[in-house]
Amino acid sequence: MPAEEFSWMANTLHKAERLNRKKVIEKMFAGGSRSFSLFPLRVVWLPVDELDAPVSILVSVSKRRFKRAVKRNRVKRRVREAYRLNKQPLLEAVERTGCRLAVAFIYLSDRVADSDVIAGRMRTALQRIGETLAASKVCEEAGGAKE
Repeated sequence: MPAEEFSWMANTLHKAERLNRKKVIEKMFAGGSRSFSLFPLRVVWLPVDELDAPVSILVSVSKRRFKRAVKRNRVKRRVREAYRLNKQPLLEAVERTGCRLAVAFIYLSDRVADSDVIAGRMRTALQRIGETLAASKVCEEAGGAKE
């Protein structure tokens, strides 16, 4: 299904918006990606060409920090929900630059944070990525811009 058929601006998280390509994930963590921390999140992002959606996300919660799958899943659900509700500014910035992004959210805390805290940090993180995209030529450097 072509990317144009989806309404990316809707407040939903489509399957195509989930990062699951092993090659792209390896490229993100091998180097060349940009990252920053906003406790309890660490954000790693990379402009890439081979994605279907304008922005694809990956959420990671360490088994070392949360032994029980129930807690890990709760944290992942909260992070995904925060992204889903606050993704519009990032999508608008990506549309303006014409590139595609792979973004990983890594949860750093060993305690389950409130949804409000996660949502606030998510808002700040997405805004920071959007500002960096707008201010620099990140997409052209990575070859992510569509001609």
